[in-house]
Amino acid sequence: MLYEAHLNRVYVLCFRLCADKSLAEDATQEVFIQVWRKIENFNGDSLFKTWLHSLASNVTISHIRKQRGWWQKMMNIEDAGIEPFSDENAHCSNQLEGLIMRLPERARMVFVLHAIEGYRHNQVASMLNMAEGTSKAQYHRARTLLQEWMDE
Repeated sequence: MLYEAHLNRVYVLCFRLCADKSLAEDATQEVFIQVWRKIENFNGDSLFKTWLHSLASNVTISHIRKQRGWWQKMMNIEDAGIEPFSDENAHCSNQLEGLIMRLPERARMVFVLHAIEGYRHNQVASMLNMAEGTSKAQYHRARTLLQEWMDE
């Protein structure tokens, strides 16, 4: 039941961080393996989805680091074969999602964690083993690139 209830949210987070369908599927699988192994560590101090989100972010970042030599730093969204949103603004959402996937790896990861997932820069910096200033600079870089691409 946990798997079915949270699969889509976990997969979207993994995909946004990885920018690769296959890696996101592997990372999603690893997240739920870790959930099974670490469920006893969930003590109820926060919502389950908050605990799962943190676990999914950390597992995915770790998975990316392990796979770094096996995948491209940037990819073309047409190759991803995913439709991330299905709301009335799907075209705009898909366009923005596609632009996010074009971002360089570090800028994309910082942007996803900070702008989309709501982590503070000090948390992002800790998760990605970088200085807080680097997180802010990468976020600025991502926003600048996205704005340039949207203006084209």
